[in-house]
Amino acid sequence: MTSYGLRSGELADAAGVNRQTLRYYERRGLLATPQRSPGGHRIYPAETVDLLRVIKTAQRLGFTLDEVADLLDAGRHRHGRRPDGGLQARARSKLTEVERKLADLTVVRDTLRAAISAGCDDLVACADSPCCPLPFAELAGRNPR
Repeated sequence: MTSYGLRSGELADAAGVNRQTLRYYERRGLLATPQRSPGGHRIYPAETVDLLRVIKTAQRLGFTLDEVADLLDAGRHRHGRRPDGGLQARARSKLTEVERKLADLTVVRDTLRAAISAGCDDLVACADSPCCPLPFAELAGRNPR
């Protein structure tokens, strides 16, 4: 570590990301453009490690980089922000999305367990059987694509 900040490699190592991630986050506006050393190296403030950890944690919680950028921006500009744009509102929305996905995955899990228990071995033959546990028609109707 230099006496006035971290070089790209030091920052990347400390935050558990790679150097390309740093540059990408800079281009996306998640990280401020760093100062340069006399030798031309990017020099980041030490607190950038915490910011990178926050970004990565938010991503693991399901937030997109656009959503993370909005949340960071809202945090930087607390005055005058919309009440529906903060972390609480976004977290509630994300939780609803995750719960919906969990419900869908539960249906998939239970259906696959039923197919295994029923001994289904041929997808086409099973689909034509009245005792097939796979709800082909219902699942096809739920497919949002």
